[in-house]
Amino acid sequence: MKSSNLLFRFFGGLALMAVGLFLLFNRVHVGSGFGGFGGRLGFGFFSIPSGLVVVPFIISIVWMFASEGSFISKIFTVLSVLFILAAIIMNTTFWVDRMTMFDWLLMLVMIFGGGGMVASVLFKESKSDAKKNEEDLEMYKDIAASQAKKASELEKELAAVKKQINNKTNV
Repeated sequence: MKSSNLLFRFFGGLALMAVGLFLLFNRVHVGSGFGGFGGRLGFGFFSIPSGLVVVPFIISIVWMFASEGSFISKIFTVLSVLFILAAIIMNTTFWVDRMTMFDWLLMLVMIFGGGGMVASVLFKESKSDAKKNEEDLEMYKDIAASQAKKASELEKELAAVKKQINNKTNV
């Protein structure tokens, strides 16, 4: 395939995938689950009121200013921010609008068909590469055969030298 065709396939596939993702993302809604659980945040077997996730952050800020920025207070602050982010992510919900089967299949074909086109360009082995690899393999086979021949000749010489040494020591 010519390079212009490969470039067309790559950008065509990228555009197809982008349009499919755009259509899908326009149908997806994102919301928070905090209100749905009566304002409570669930972690495993227990739940806490959702507003309490900021208490460790408040404590860490007070501690950091009171201790003039100790290292442990900074670590506690970072961990409390991570705790808040985890609480937000854990209570994020996604839902998709109703759509026809045709719309759904069209989006999937566009996303995965475009991705397949992009992947076929990125992971394509050209004929010249395959021919070069075949030539390299033949060259390495020839080298291995010549090395094996040299090794057998050396073994014969070594056997002859051993025989000469044995004859001289037996005399």
